[in-house]
Amino acid sequence: MGIGTADIIEDAPEPKVRRSGTSIGSGPPNGGDGRDPGGGGDGPNNDDRIQVDAFVPNKSKILTGFLLVVVMMTFGGLMAAYVVIATNGVAEWQPFALPIQVWVSTVIILASSITYHLGKLSVDRSDQQSAKKWFVVTTVLGAAFISSQLLSWLALVNRGLYMASNPYAGFFYIMTAVHAVHVLGGIAALGAILLRVWYPTENADKIARRATLAQVVGWYWHFMGGLWIVLFILLGFWK
Repeated sequence: MGIGTADIIEDAPEPKVRRSGTSIGSGPPNGGDGRDPGGGGDGPNNDDRIQVDAFVPNKSKILTGFLLVVVMMTFGGLMAAYVVIATNGVAEWQPFALPIQVWVSTVIILASSITYHLGKLSVDRSDQQSAKKWFVVTTVLGAAFISSQLLSWLALVNRGLYMASNPYAGFFYIMTAVHAVHVLGGIAALGAILLRVWYPTENADKIARRATLAQVVGWYWHFMGGLWIVLFILLGFWK
């Protein structure tokens, strides 16, 4: 009896050990409802949901929209001043034919909008190779646009057209220069997209970040293209 009793006493603590280590077994039915200090089985899912919300921030779209409004107001003020002075008919207002480089710039920036759109479609299809190709082409076209603008300014200087002597020339230099600065900002944003799409990935977070970035930069890039068309019509046909 003594030996048997000793055996029973030695075996008795084993169920208590199993009850205290709930992570080893299947655990009680309500064990994962928040009583677990680690958050239970719902913890990883909550973390994943937070990450998904982080890579599609609405604030990035709001900030981009606000930026476009600021740009629109800036150029709106310049164009309003241009129209007022052009319609006053002052003697110093001496329009001239736009250099051929301005026409080339127009073709380039329209082509860049097309190539960017193709790159955006490739991002939406998760076609990394095509997206990289089209965004590289868009970046090259953006650089070609800036180069064409520099050549147009040099052509005007060679013709003896300066800001001080001709208000029309002054508006041409100012508006095209301000636009070129904003296009340089768009080229920098294109570089950020290229860094994200340069290598393929299966990570859902990175894919969503690419799509969001491509969308908001696309808004900016196409806006710059449309704004240039307005400037081209204004400077070329409203004199």
